[in-house]
Amino acid sequence: GNAVGEESTTTDLIDLRAARTADCEALAGIHSEAWLGAYRGVLHGVDLQKMISRRGSSWWRGALARGVDIKILSIAEIPAGYATYGPCRLRDTGMDGEIYELYLKPEYQGLGFGRALFQNVRETLSAKSMPGVAVQVLSANEPARSFYKAVGGKLAAKSWYRIGGRRLELSIYAWPQIST
Repeated sequence: GNAVGEESTTTDLIDLRAARTADCEALAGIHSEAWLGAYRGVLHGVDLQKMISRRGSSWWRGALARGVDIKILSIAEIPAGYATYGPCRLRDTGMDGEIYELYLKPEYQGLGFGRALFQNVRETLSAKSMPGVAVQVLSANEPARSFYKAVGGKLAAKSWYRIGGRRLELSIYAWPQIST
């Protein structure tokens, strides 16, 4: 609780926890809204719809069953974002951990919630002996690139991704260890 006279902060509204099977519908919804917001105009509509439809609640149930680490961010008990993370799959970055995805519903972006989710996942990875973290993002996704720079990411490498006959550039950001 708050001390008398102390202002209540928005952090009282934030809940960060491991995702459960009951969250799969919400995860599918966050993914769909965030992807439409981030990639409309970047990916062809057909490719975007295909990728979104592949990630329904059953995909999320499968991911949890396979042991994928998924953290869900709720704001005032409403699921608003998620991150998936684990061992780094990006060679030559020298990082131990990787945040595979970090998405918020568009209406929750730009309010500091993404930063809270990012920091929480970094601490979780660090506690699992993965202090160095990498993230891969589509270079055309300006808001995501600005976000990762704002939370201290350094551009470490560029890569390419093929989708629907198009070659898209990826930017890889790295955080060698948690700066305290």
